[in-house]
Amino acid sequence: MSMGARPLSPLTDASVRAALAMGLDAAPSPRAGRLADFLARAFGPSTVALVHYGSHAYQSDPTSESAHDFFAIVENYGDAYRSLAATVGTRYRPGTAAALNHVLPPNVIEVRDQSASPPLVAKVAVFSLGAFQSACSTGTVDHFVRGRLFQAVQLVWTRDPEWRRAVVSAVVEARAGSFEWGRMFLPRTFDADTYCSCLLAASFAAEIRPESRVRISSLLDAQRPIMVPMYAALLQSLARGAVLDQHGELYTNRHATQFWERLRWAVYFRRSKLRATLRWGKYVALYDDWLDYVVRKIARRSGVEIELSPRERRWPLIFLWPKAIRFLRSRPQRQE
Repeated sequence: MSMGARPLSPLTDASVRAALAMGLDAAPSPRAGRLADFLARAFGPSTVALVHYGSHAYQSDPTSESAHDFFAIVENYGDAYRSLAATVGTRYRPGTAAALNHVLPPNVIEVRDQSASPPLVAKVAVFSLGAFQSACSTGTVDHFVRGRLFQAVQLVWTRDPEWRRAVVSAVVEARAGSFEWGRMFLPRTFDADTYCSCLLAASFAAEIRPESRVRISSLLDAQRPIMVPMYAALLQSLARGAVLDQHGELYTNRHATQFWERLRWAVYFRRSKLRATLRWGKYVALYDDWLDYVVRKIARRSGVEIELSPRERRWPLIFLWPKAIRFLRSRPQRQE
């Protein structure tokens, strides 16, 4: 199966589509639900859907002070950022943010609900529906969205049923396509649990992250009740389509991955890592207190405390490079 090919049966089988939508209707925590309502108001009438993902969505060792992660899907970037500026105030111009959202989408911004006690913090990746659908499709050039949506996520708010159907369809497509990019990492024989673990490991390696691969097991433990039955249904569908051989709960690839296929997916993941790294330039421009956010995340996930001097805080893009390079070379992710 080439990179451009894709198994169609999962997307045409209603029962498999239903399985691949598992978890989307799960009720969020009260804090996440409140944040979703706040974000829908803050982005204004342009808001069409909010997807909650990350450690708070599947309760994998979140801390009370860590941000909740959301995809915000909007009709018009300019209208959304103007509403956000009027509602909560932003240090960047709405027009600047709207223009940057077209460059290496999404923008990732911080939004705070100061009316809550303590304040609730959301880390929001902003997409148009078209950009979101493209990022979920097999034609995407980037793993950022698919690397999150194949996991347990919650569709916590939609403007109306039509938009809900569009977002659910995009998520289902992202999950159905997981076999394309995941198959080269699979052992010869595997089950649904191993399949999920391999997807997590591949996505983990596709980004520069502060934590070690040991976290993969905790992520899978937290998400197993949703992920394993979801992908068991996908694997059964692929077996019915003669893509896999099935022996009870075990599966075997019927077609060996070819050299050019492995090469193209290797390029895909390298390009995705590069694009994720380049987005940090937008973090500096748009993410409030981005430097403290990075330092806190490194400490929380790797246990490495980074002390910043006044000069490094004032001019981080000039003087922080030596510490950043030392951490990147020695981070737990590289020690395995």
